[in-house]
Amino acid sequence: MACISEYTLRKVIQGDQTAFAELYNHYKTPAIKFCVSLVKDEEEAENMLHEVFIKIWEKRTQINPELNFNSYLFTCLRNLAFDHFKKMEKSHFIRQQYMERMEDRHIDEIETEEAKIVRLRSAIDSLSEKRKIILKLNIEEGKSYQEIAELMRISKNTVKNQLVKAKQFLRERVDMAAVL
Repeated sequence: MACISEYTLRKVIQGDQTAFAELYNHYKTPAIKFCVSLVKDEEEAENMLHEVFIKIWEKRTQINPELNFNSYLFTCLRNLAFDHFKKMEKSHFIRQQYMERMEDRHIDEIETEEAKIVRLRSAIDSLSEKRKIILKLNIEEGKSYQEIAELMRISKNTVKNQLVKAKQFLRERVDMAAVL
C-alpha cells in the first residue's frame, strides 16, 4: 500500500475536508483489516477506525507531514486495540466478581434457610408430645380442629389453644435464634 502524499496531509492539517475524506478512503480498507486481525470483530474494528480518524481530525494541526503517517495511523489503531482488550478484561473481571458475589449471596440464603429449618425442627422437638401431635395433624395432614378433637378425644377449644401456643412458641424460638 502506497503512503498518502505529503501534499494531501498538509491540506488535511489546514482543515480541508475533501483531503480528509481522501485520507480516510485511502486507509479505510487496510486499517479495518488490521483492526479485525487484532480484535476479531468487524464492527468493533470499524468503531476503532472511526474513533482514530475523529482524533486525527481533532488534532490535525499537530500532525507532522514529514513523518510517516502510515506508521502513526497503525500505531494509533494498535494502541486502541490494546485499550479495547484492557476494557474487555476489566469488564470480564467485574462480571466474574459480580457472579461470585451473587453465588455467595445465594449460598448464604440457602444456609440461612437451612439454619431456620434446623431451628424449627429443634423447636418442634422441644414441644410437648400432645402439642406435637396436634401440630402434625393440623399442618401435615390438614385436619380441622373438629377432626383433631375427635381423634384425640379432647375439646375443639383445647385443640385451638394448643395450636396457638405451639405456633407462638415456634415463632419465638425460630425468630429468637435468628436474632442471637
